[in-house]
Amino acid sequence: MICIVDYGVGNIQAFLNLFKRVGIDARRADTPDSLSDAVRLVLPGVGHFDHAMERLNNSGMRPKLEELVLGAQVPVVGICVGMQMLAQGSDEGDLPGLNWVPGRVRAFANQPQSANLPMPHMGWNELQPSAHNKLFSKGFEENPQFYFLHSYYFDAEDKQDVAATASYGLDFDAVVSRGHIHGVQCHPEKSHHWGEQLLKNFVEL
Repeated sequence: MICIVDYGVGNIQAFLNLFKRVGIDARRADTPDSLSDAVRLVLPGVGHFDHAMERLNNSGMRPKLEELVLGAQVPVVGICVGMQMLAQGSDEGDLPGLNWVPGRVRAFANQPQSANLPMPHMGWNELQPSAHNKLFSKGFEENPQFYFLHSYYFDAEDKQDVAATASYGLDFDAVVSRGHIHGVQCHPEKSHHWGEQLLKNFVEL
């Protein structure tokens, strides 16, 4: 069962609609017990980093998620702020992240290459996938297009964890993969057939 983690942050219905459209069974999970049979986990997120972490911490689901992801090695993909939550922390807030993928979330506004660009980074942008990453293993032509909406980006500590980059003044880590733990900064639920294919590849890992 594909479980969309509903901790009060993120458009859960958009992901349920996407999975239904491509013929994959998925459901909302908003309690620890509802996560128990998950074989894949989707961790969405929007808005402020600290708000999202606080909602997850208060949801009662974090211990179960850590049991599944860190213990049972259940594959997970964090999306948008859900990706940023995989890091150790964020320049946007004070709370620690999940620390599942070593790295720090940084502000475009603090980088000289992007400081004068409009914020947020919004709209369609090309991804540059790394070679042989399983999230892009089939169904993609060169440089697929994805929809972005963010002012902060994941800066992976180990660049071997970077599955794809995009450019907004600087090249930034747009997709990370560390074993069975994945994160995408773009919005696959808003990225038409490219987003559908990315999530289908995740389900088939």
